[in-house]
Amino acid sequence: VQLQASGGGLVQAGGSLRLSCVGSGRTFSNYVMGWFRQAPGKEREFVGSIIWSGLTTYYADSVKGRFTISRDNAKNTVYLQMNSLSSEDAAVYYCAAGSGFTAQATFAYWGQGTLVTVSS
Repeated sequence: VQLQASGGGLVQAGGSLRLSCVGSGRTFSNYVMGWFRQAPGKEREFVGSIIWSGLTTYYADSVKGRFTISRDNAKNTVYLQMNSLSSEDAAVYYCAAGSGFTAQATFAYWGQGTLVTVSS
């Protein structure tokens, strides 16, 4: 499956941003969809994921209560709503498709990434 992430940009601290990721090429609804991020000088880390039905989601502790992941299988799209952003959230955000829930190794397909910059 091919993935195309978008929606990144510059936002002030405390602000919100919504990322989107559109999938194509295979049956989108078959996959667990995840979001990961990589800040400069740091390893890529798990942010959140959502199972095929959308009924179950997982989040990293650092974003719980601030970020919400959702999906629209009819549109082959997964979203990441990010609220109360801080400088610690600045990173390149990647969407991914796979069979796991949090481990990067279980996500076989990756988008190109979209940059989120947070100004103080």
